Amino acid sequence: MRTTSRFDQAIQKLYTAFNNSTLHPECACHCAVGNICDNKDFWKSFSDDHGSLKLNYVGKVNEAFGKRFHGYTPFELLQIERAFLKGCGYGLPFRHSGVRPSDPTDKWIQFNGLTEAIEYLCKLDGIANVMDYSRLFESVLKSDKSAKTLVMAS
Repeated sequence: MRTTSRFDQAIQKLYTAFNNSTLHPECACHCAVGNICDNKDFWKSFSDDHGSLKLNYVGKVNEAFGKRFHGYTPFELLQIERAFLKGCGYGLPFRHSGVRPSDPTDKWIQFNGLTEAIEYLCKLDGIANVMDYSRLFESVLKSDKSAKTLVMAS
């Protein structure tokens, strides 16, 4: 499968953060986009609310000038973060008093968030969803069906 350089870099950073337990949805430096942006939080100045897709003045200016950060436009970064937060179970835009998971550091919660973020990264670059594991089971089901057919024919 062909991928893009920005996709490969983003996946590597997210994989490393997940496995090193340095991923945290509520920290702008350690969330999905924070990790993609080398643990910097400059990207949060593109919107007034964490998890919002509404670019503020700073975001609009950067977008209008065609700026890219680690290969992504300001709006794309907001979309990636929104997918991650939504997958983790947050009500959006994120509010400390709003809907949130009981333990944002729980690996399953983070995995669900990463699944959504990576699915969106694939969509951005026109890549088949690398997190779609259903194809793994299709071959097992096909071989199982073939085996049952052979047994019934015997």
